[in-house]
Amino acid sequence: MVWVRITLAAEVRLPPDVHVYAPGAQGYKPIKLVMDAMPEMEFKPATYPQSKTLYLPVINERVPVFDGIFRISQDLKVNSGSQFAASLGENGKIFTITAKLEYQACDKTECYRPVSVPVKWQLQVFPQDRTRAPVDIRHK
Repeated sequence: MVWVRITLAAEVRLPPDVHVYAPGAQGYKPIKLVMDAMPEMEFKPATYPQSKTLYLPVINERVPVFDGIFRISQDLKVNSGSQFAASLGENGKIFTITAKLEYQACDKTECYRPVSVPVKWQLQVFPQDRTRAPVDIRHK
């Protein structure tokens, strides 16, 4: 079976003075991109940016966080085997990829309830172009 690799991105924009906990934070609900399963696609673990360390003086603790604008990358592999390729038709097929972004946001004075926000991408997959290049421009 042949697979084609694609990277999706979820851009997160937080208001000033708001942060979310990064993966690896202990005792807090870190942000997490959870992909919904699709038989035509294989999802790899999401990739998060480098976190910042936030010092919480009230409890004398340091925690990894994200703030401002950041991106979460999601690699996936799309099946390109012959049976899958035949299902695409001549003009390709649009796939709706769904997920949820789970996180708990906090500011300087309070932490808000954890939430789960739906996320989706639309990906159009075309059949492979099997037309050979004209003879005069082929590599020799």
